[in-house]
Amino acid sequence: MEQPLKPHQAERGQKTTLIGIAVNLGLVLVKGLAGWLGHSYALVADAMESGTDIITSIFVWFGLRTAKKAPDQNHPYGHGKAEPLAAIVVAIALVGAAILIAVQSIRNIQVPHEIPAPFTLAVLAGVVIVKEVLFRRVAQVGVETESSAVKADAWHHRSDAITSLTAFVGISIALIGGPGYESADDWAALLASLVIVYNAYHIFRPSFGEIMDEAPDGDWQNELKTIALTVPQVRGIDKYRVRKTGFEFFVDLHVLVAGELSVSEGHAIAHAVKAAILKAKPAVYDVLVHIEPA
Repeated sequence: MEQPLKPHQAERGQKTTLIGIAVNLGLVLVKGLAGWLGHSYALVADAMESGTDIITSIFVWFGLRTAKKAPDQNHPYGHGKAEPLAAIVVAIALVGAAILIAVQSIRNIQVPHEIPAPFTLAVLAGVVIVKEVLFRRVAQVGVETESSAVKADAWHHRSDAITSLTAFVGISIALIGGPGYESADDWAALLASLVIVYNAYHIFRPSFGEIMDEAPDGDWQNELKTIALTVPQVRGIDKYRVRKTGFEFFVDLHVLVAGELSVSEGHAIAHAVKAAILKAKPAVYDVLVHIEPA
């Protein structure tokens, strides 16, 4: 049985996801209660957004847990696709939350209500700080582990920070403007819903590309060629394909060698090229080398 695909990376992602869930549980209670007592729908909407954070983070956790499983007979390339699938779930949940917030904001704009209480500004300021710190921490782990699901979870935290910031601006306008400006709070929530949709696309696009085996970013052709040319008797590369599955990259490579070499010699060169790539690029899980006569 082959080893799991980078289990330590998945575990790091799971730990940060659990921290995010714990933080969001507290924020849902604080923002929801403050919004209800302080007559601020923008703050209530913010609490709803944190609620979706919890749900999607659970999906991310399960996605990472599945992605780290070892390849088996039914999944010879591993279970890495579960990781971008979890990110897509996050994006869909964000759109759903944005629609819910937008609909309720429009309703509240049409109905007169009280000006939000001043104390809600302090709550929102604290939320923005907490969420931005959490975003930066989770985003760092997402980059280090090359996990689209963890990156998606990070952007969910950033969208929550943006929602809180727009709510802060809306409530400030309502408090400064006084009577007649009560709906500024709701307009802020409506604006936040648009920002959330934008972030959802930001999450969805790379995850969908990974599901579709889109070529990953980076100058793979020159890097693979440079590595292959370090192997004696290799004259270059003819074709290459690279795809990302979860935390890993899989490479298909056509290597050019002298046409008069024997099958055994070509076989040895292919193994040497594979070993060189795996050593130079730890993120690559497997390399399939095809020998071509130069």
